Amino acid sequence: MASDRAADPDDSTDPSDPSDPAGPTAPGPGPGPGPGSGPGPDLDAYLDRIGLTGDRRPTPELLRSVHRAHATGIPFENLDPVLGTVPSLALADLEAKLVRGGRGGYCYEQNTLLTAALRALGFRVTLLCARVVLGAGPGDVRPRTHMLMRVEVPGGGPVPYLADVGFGAVGSLLEPIPLVADAELHDAPRRHRLVNPPYEGPLELWELQSRTADGTWEPQYVFTQEPFEAPDYEVINWHMATNPRSPFRHRVYAQRTAPDAHLSLAGRTLTTTANDGTRRERVLADDDEVLRVLARDFGIRLPEGTRLPE
Repeated sequence: MASDRAADPDDSTDPSDPSDPAGPTAPGPGPGPGPGSGPGPDLDAYLDRIGLTGDRRPTPELLRSVHRAHATGIPFENLDPVLGTVPSLALADLEAKLVRGGRGGYCYEQNTLLTAALRALGFRVTLLCARVVLGAGPGDVRPRTHMLMRVEVPGGGPVPYLADVGFGAVGSLLEPIPLVADAELHDAPRRHRLVNPPYEGPLELWELQSRTADGTWEPQYVFTQEPFEAPDYEVINWHMATNPRSPFRHRVYAQRTAPDAHLSLAGRTLTTTANDGTRRERVLADDDEVLRVLARDFGIRLPEGTRLPE
């Protein structure tokens, strides 16, 4: 991979840009239960999965701790769509897969799970939707397909946070960032900021930027604070998992952030980005090696006998 842009499946036109909505939706059953359906989460199991213990009072410190522990503890992956399955967003199914099943997920799964946990801990969460601009060419306008959240801390002051543990790229947030224009976040080893680019719409536009190794600020996605609801994501999730032009259907993507590096798998290309920005790539020999690397390096346990489609 020449850059991490190729590893960002959330910037959805096939095969390199999953945001092109062209192409008929694949046949099959309709969307299943969506975000927030069913009873509350098993907080003990969730916190054990991400390796977090201690005080559970809803404070800015807890929000940062939960966000970082989730982002580094549960890998990003799109194996279900590649294997022909639409991921369920029902909480019980997410817990069975991401919490107890040794799997990861893409943004709708990751951020739906985090939303349920944060609400159970006492935070106020509003679902938002972003338009990915990472890797977009001049004049490209992609649909809003990326799930993220606005989080308010009880008694924590007037400034809310942007939270997102489901962006499949090396420039993703490790910690929530205050929704304040031009303020920088050092979520070590990364740096982020939010800016308000020019926009003619009725709502203020926000852009998340990540600082690259050469010191430039690289746009990741743009969004407004218009609230989205569970049915919105049922439709978007179904589209991204079934549209024949979505790369989620055809190519394996996986991401994992380790203490000393970020691992990215796009197809058979494995990229390791060290904390200082240096990159190392290698091409895996075949699908069997892909499955071994997913298990060993990404912690993704697939059922025995799983075969990737040709």
